[in-house]
Amino acid sequence: MSDTSTRSRQPSVRRVPLVAPLRLARPSDMWFKPATSVVVATAVPNLVLYSLDRLDLVMYTMAGSLCALYGHNLPYARRARTVVGVVLGMIAGLAVSLVTASLTGSTAVLIAVGALLAAGQKLLCDATRVGPPGPVIFTFVSSAALFAPQRLGQVPAHLALTLAAGAVSWLVTVAPALARREGPERRATARALNAAAAYAEAPGHRTRRAAVLAVHAAWQTLLAAGRPTPVRRALERLVVHAETGLFDGDRTADRGAADAARLRDWARRTRARGPVPTPEPAPRTAQELFGLDAERAARAGSPRALLRRLAPGSPLLPVAARTLIGCALAGYICSAVGVGRPYWAIVTAASLYQANLTLSWNRTLQRTLGNLIGVLVFAAVLPLTRLDPLVLIAFCLFFSFAAEALITRNYWLGSIAVTPMALLVLEYAGSHPAGELIGDRVLDTVIGAAVGFLAAALVTNRRAGGRVEQALAATERARAHAVRTLAEPTAGPAALDAARRRLTGSLVELREADDTASGEWWQRALPGEAVLAAERAGHRTLAATANRHGSTAPAQENGAM
Repeated sequence: MSDTSTRSRQPSVRRVPLVAPLRLARPSDMWFKPATSVVVATAVPNLVLYSLDRLDLVMYTMAGSLCALYGHNLPYARRARTVVGVVLGMIAGLAVSLVTASLTGSTAVLIAVGALLAAGQKLLCDATRVGPPGPVIFTFVSSAALFAPQRLGQVPAHLALTLAAGAVSWLVTVAPALARREGPERRATARALNAAAAYAEAPGHRTRRAAVLAVHAAWQTLLAAGRPTPVRRALERLVVHAETGLFDGDRTADRGAADAARLRDWARRTRARGPVPTPEPAPRTAQELFGLDAERAARAGSPRALLRRLAPGSPLLPVAARTLIGCALAGYICSAVGVGRPYWAIVTAASLYQANLTLSWNRTLQRTLGNLIGVLVFAAVLPLTRLDPLVLIAFCLFFSFAAEALITRNYWLGSIAVTPMALLVLEYAGSHPAGELIGDRVLDTVIGAAVGFLAAALVTNRRAGGRVEQALAATERARAHAVRTLAEPTAGPAALDAARRRLTGSLVELREADDTASGEWWQRALPGEAVLAAERAGHRTLAATANRHGSTAPAQENGAM
């Protein structure tokens, strides 16, 4: 590779952002779904335990209730399987913690086990791409359980409580399928239509990239949805409309405004409860879309991608190493300065580790600010929660809802609600001195954030550059396959669609890999020009596959190579 085809990112002193990570974003269009789900999933076991006068057991049911936070972006068939996996993973981590706590009182051993669990949970959540809220919920539960008094004979009953609450969470997360079976697919399609409308109205790199990502996400959702239905077939046609418009080079300003208005109208009607729009003429017939079925079957349940992400050369391993070292050091330092149960330092450190060092720095600022303000909120509401157990339950439910309502605006804003909720859970087992709780949490937050980020800076992730090279090779293969498909006279729309989806996925992976590697402060030279060239060539090929007018597509592609 020539010198002109790489851009160097050698170790250097960077200006770290201080304000940008704290800016508020627009709330998610579905923030209320995880918020209401976790409230219902928490309220049911809490009220049952209240009626039995056993609120001291809430920590174990809370572990299962928090599973209701997962899977809300997934179609219901995939969501049902994912939440089952989340519940089983939660029980496995909790079992290790409870057994360890029952066998030893050594703080050093407990911290070591907590750090190992945090690293393993980080690695598995990243490899399986379980989605938000990621591994931090698992780490919070398992770390807190390590420092809870426990006898070995109690462990089965406590795990049974977690399983029962997890079953409630599963029912809560999949119950909406009874009323609207294709709800997640409709939302994903509506996002793709709105993003395509934004590009039609204001063509540019930013809007096109956002539209490509939204269309790709819509295809992933539809392919994961399971058995095709008439509604899903109609949604597939709408996504094809959105996708084809991204490569229309002849669109005028007036036509772009008209296309944007039409796409937004389809998005509004798709998101609503009425019938899915059926635009005419449809760019694909139902028979031509049957090619999706083969892709759907090929992608379902394949363990190959997971094994590749866990392979020895995986770029996820250095991030897991950061988690292990950072959590262990944070816990040991907090213990050395006198914190008796330093699990919050472990959780704080574990929450920092994102895809690269830049994002980890952003999360460090957000977590520290949110936790410190959250401790003040906890201090303000603590006297009220001690008036009556029902008041305590009400505040925990309120903060659970508020956390999910705010966290999509910015992580620090959500942390303001997460912190008092997590601290109030301790109150179910009995009152603790307020000054001790507040002092320990402030100390844990500061030490956990400082030590955790220091570990992230010291443990480099040079494998991220290797992931870029792998993504480049995959993109070239996908593009070559698309070119061969274009050149095949007998290739039908289904084959062209499949080739385009494969190439789009490769381009998304390439951009993600390059962004991740670019965010590492200590990194070898990256093939920046090669990435840009591959993206330009890939998008030209995508434009050629979108052209459905006979032999002109191969001719255009050959001219673009």
